Amino acid sequence: MVQALVNVRALLNAYGGLRATFKRELEVLFWDNANRVHSRTRRSTKPLSVKTQAYRLQKLCHSFVELRDNGFALQSPRSFREKHIRFLVQLWVKKGQSAGTIENKLTYFRAFVNWIDKPGMLGTVSDYVDVEEHGLRRSYSALEDKSWEGNEVDAVATLDAIAQSEPVVAMQLKLQAAFGLRVEESFLLRPRESVRQDGLLSVTRGTKGGRDRLVPMQLQTAVLREAMQHCNTLTGSTIPDGYTKNQWKNHYYDVLKRFGVTKAGLGVTSHGLRHQYLQQMYATLTGVPAPVKRSGERADVGAHRQAMIRIVQAAGHSRPRKANAYIASYNGIAQQKSAAVTVEQIERALTRARGEKKAAAALLGISRCSLYRLLRRNACHIQQGGR
Repeated sequence: MVQALVNVRALLNAYGGLRATFKRELEVLFWDNANRVHSRTRRSTKPLSVKTQAYRLQKLCHSFVELRDNGFALQSPRSFREKHIRFLVQLWVKKGQSAGTIENKLTYFRAFVNWIDKPGMLGTVSDYVDVEEHGLRRSYSALEDKSWEGNEVDAVATLDAIAQSEPVVAMQLKLQAAFGLRVEESFLLRPRESVRQDGLLSVTRGTKGGRDRLVPMQLQTAVLREAMQHCNTLTGSTIPDGYTKNQWKNHYYDVLKRFGVTKAGLGVTSHGLRHQYLQQMYATLTGVPAPVKRSGERADVGAHRQAMIRIVQAAGHSRPRKANAYIASYNGIAQQKSAAVTVEQIERALTRARGEKKAAAALLGISRCSLYRLLRRNACHIQQGGR
């Protein structure tokens, strides 16, 4: 038996709403499987971290409590059936939980049903509720520009201000901007070990799903030289001596809050620097701004596809569509734009264009196909308005 690192018994003790016999069976299942990887896109062979193990088990336990509170007296975890997940999904929808939250919980249960030898039992959210009716159609395309430049934040001035009192935090932000690193990747990067002779930076720690990657250094060596001056003397990372990772993380976000680097403050987070890096990469590769910039310019189809592949690789993701989370998709932007068009605007445009659909679409700033979809959707209202 592979022993999980998380303290399973202590975790289960927090759930008094579960009967003792049920928890004993759960304990055995958790000890045997808690650190098993379920993700099909994860490349690392390492077991899950204690934090991830605990989070997954907590969500499962909480769901079992929800079932019990709503009259499902499960005698054993192995009695779990599709009717139970159907009820849970519908309950989560009633509670107003987002599509992403519900999909994450389903992912935990997909792992769980493998543990109880019922693989393939679970469907998708759409198998249990009408995703259109409840607004649960999940979009993987950015609908707003989260970059600092897109929000008119002067990155140089902001980082210079932070550097006056918090040079390490400023340096880590520079790493994120220069190489598209995630926050934790910038903490755990070992600059002296990661710089390669071929002009690439090796990113191997703190990556998502254990997907190591190589990032071009180009002309950003000054940032790495600065990072080398702040290396931890024991680990070689950029976390200062005397701090654990969690302690430094808390300090880091306290500093950002103090300097207004929040959605409520300047309107951006440090993650926006990663968005900015990938958007700039897209512009360099295609010669036009990323779709999320809404410039009206459109890249050549071949150049766009190649840029998407490069961006996914540079970001350390596994699926090409993940690039849309940073640069957006042309279709996603068009749909958002057409969704904002009102019946009154359509009627005015049609009147001005004397019924010519192509001209009316141009006046609205949407495609002719989008206008036809809006006309079909609002046919009744538009006919009444035209009388």
